[in-house]
Amino acid sequence: MDNLIGVPPSQMLLHGPTKLLLDAFHWHEPALGIVASYTPKARDVLDHFGVFRGVDQIEAFAQATIVSCGTFQECQKQNCEPIALKDKFIPAFISIGQVNFHTYLEEGETFISLGKIKFYKFRQMVTDGRIYKVPKGLDLDTYFKDFNETRLLNYDLPSGFILVAELFDITGRAIKKELFNR
Repeated sequence: MDNLIGVPPSQMLLHGPTKLLLDAFHWHEPALGIVASYTPKARDVLDHFGVFRGVDQIEAFAQATIVSCGTFQECQKQNCEPIALKDKFIPAFISIGQVNFHTYLEEGETFISLGKIKFYKFRQMVTDGRIYKVPKGLDLDTYFKDFNETRLLNYDLPSGFILVAELFDITGRAIKKELFNR
């Protein structure tokens, strides 16, 4: 596997189905970053006035970036499938830097996470990025087919994409499971 395009997120993320906040990968350059999408479901906004909470946006961004990209890198390193890592590691937040919210998301509003990898070493990844609300009816696979590094680094998207959040220094690490069982 050269990148995550076409890979079901459930294969990369070992979360249970109610905690999976990722629908598809649309662009991925392993050393640089990723574009992934999610559409909040009724269960995601239950008891939150129909709004997809900011904390859930951060989690969705983290799943799209530090967890998916980190799992991909570790699978490449160990020459294994993601399921082989399930018994060895638990993905965990290490820290969250600054997050600025510009607007909100509701049930059924598709958004993308654009994540830039700043650092990756020893199963630890640091990313920056943005979350954008997607124009209704846009085919994301077609749109991002010709996306590139320059466009990612400049957050080069047309005005129909609405900036929802800016995220800085989102940091996670795959921690050895044995450390949790002490």
